[in-house]
Amino acid sequence: MRTANKLFEQKVLIVDDEEINREILGNIIESEYKVDFAKDGKEALEKIHDKSDGISLVLLDILMPELSGFDVLKQLQEEGLLSEIPVIVLTSEKDSEIESLKLGAADFLTKPYDRPEVILARVRHSMELFENSRIITATEFDKLTGLYSPEFFFEYASLYDQRFPKQVMDAVVINFARFHLLNELKGRVFGDKILSAMAEGIRSIILKYGGIAGRRDADTFFAYIPHLDDYKIIINAINENLSSLLKASETRLRLGAYSDTEKSQPLLLRFDHALQACNSIRNKVGEEICIYDSQMAEREVFNAHLLEDFEAAIEQKQFKVNYQPKFNITGDKPLLCSAEALVRWIHPDLGFVRPDLFIPLFEENGLVTKLDRYVWEESAKQIARWKKELGVTIPVSVNVSRIDIAAPDMTDFITKIVKENGLDPKEYMLEITESAYTEDSKHIIEIVENLRALGHKIEMDDFGSGYSSLNMLTSMPIDALKMDKAFIRNIKLGNKEMELVTLVLKIAQTLGVPVIAEGVETEEEYMLLKKAGCDIIQGYYFSKPIAPEEFEKFKAAGQI
Repeated sequence: MRTANKLFEQKVLIVDDEEINREILGNIIESEYKVDFAKDGKEALEKIHDKSDGISLVLLDILMPELSGFDVLKQLQEEGLLSEIPVIVLTSEKDSEIESLKLGAADFLTKPYDRPEVILARVRHSMELFENSRIITATEFDKLTGLYSPEFFFEYASLYDQRFPKQVMDAVVINFARFHLLNELKGRVFGDKILSAMAEGIRSIILKYGGIAGRRDADTFFAYIPHLDDYKIIINAINENLSSLLKASETRLRLGAYSDTEKSQPLLLRFDHALQACNSIRNKVGEEICIYDSQMAEREVFNAHLLEDFEAAIEQKQFKVNYQPKFNITGDKPLLCSAEALVRWIHPDLGFVRPDLFIPLFEENGLVTKLDRYVWEESAKQIARWKKELGVTIPVSVNVSRIDIAAPDMTDFITKIVKENGLDPKEYMLEITESAYTEDSKHIIEIVENLRALGHKIEMDDFGSGYSSLNMLTSMPIDALKMDKAFIRNIKLGNKEMELVTLVLKIAQTLGVPVIAEGVETEEEYMLLKKAGCDIIQGYYFSKPIAPEEFEKFKAAGQI
């Protein structure tokens, strides 16, 4: 009588051309397992191929007419089924045992079957070993790509170092930039094809040069390979595999590498360095490869210093908020109509720290929301001061990041500081980047619509640098388009750059919103933009970002 829980009952297929042998084994096996029979190799393969039959193990006689046990083993091996079902061969010949094991058999039983407890023990043992092996394999390899999982990758990389102690190895991180957008635009199934193709490209490099590879997470891969002088080899191999799925202009690969000839750094730290190198070119158009070097090591120490000093900088108000004026140029005379709040850090030891050094760092480390809210509060207070001291209202726009919008209390926070300072919401404008809209459009549109309903004006910042479609623009709640400064560079009368600017202006006109051009530095740029119908200009041509007290000069000049 079988004692196994029927819900998890396992079936053993007994394959033997002699009925008496099938009966003997069946009587022994059925005390613990469900039993099925096949009288020859052909019938056995039919039952194995029927996936619904749920076979957990096969007892396979070697000597059978027409299709022998060896033939069955070879076919199962060719089809990859030996990785799904363990096979124990039945034989009385020692040579057959050895050959069967070479063909992938899990174990063997020797005829005649005179000890039932031994047979059951070996069946049970083979099943347990097979199940344990499958569990290990499931965690050892990434299911989608077949590369090592992160845990096993580092385990095998350590073993690789032990085996080849003198081999100079490179820690390499490969990433597909903005992969989440590809998933949204073309679907997860297509995204999986991209990841599989990337894995195949990386695998081809491993097969050629040695080493191992793994998938870290999502769209990021690890490779531990003998030192290469040219990492472009890896990029090219991946691009070759992606070429049938994506246009060259659609692939955005990044690679970071760290080479340690002495292996003086721990393995995990070496990959941290490679990952840092990879991330450092995240927003650098045209750059695909970055190698961690002494300069990056110095930057790492510098960044650690900034992170450590962040809280004190907030408390001591080391962060200063400057304001860059925006001028309305639609009339005969440019008039100051608003300003953008821009943060500056005056560090007590390091002096002036450039925003492009600390803002990306705080974004990566989750501190940017606290910094942004500091700027928001200071800006609200400043609008109120200008009202009191200058007798005029200078609306201010503050930057709102994708991370800020994810905070559930963002709208409440802004509403609170506006009320505390006695402001009208239309005096407190919000700049949200185009890329933020495209990364989580549904949630962001909902938040923005709520803010607009409260009276705030919304400017889409860096327009033209993201991936929004013209169709998306029609559903995006905005009050102004802020043209990315990259559009302004190199504009000349009649050139392609100027044609693009004209196109943006036409899009804005269709949407019924004004255009703000930032980064305007020369009179030629100013005149071209004014003639083309641009509404508002911001840039060094009129003023750099300045301290709030300097705004008095604009009132004195009659520009407010």
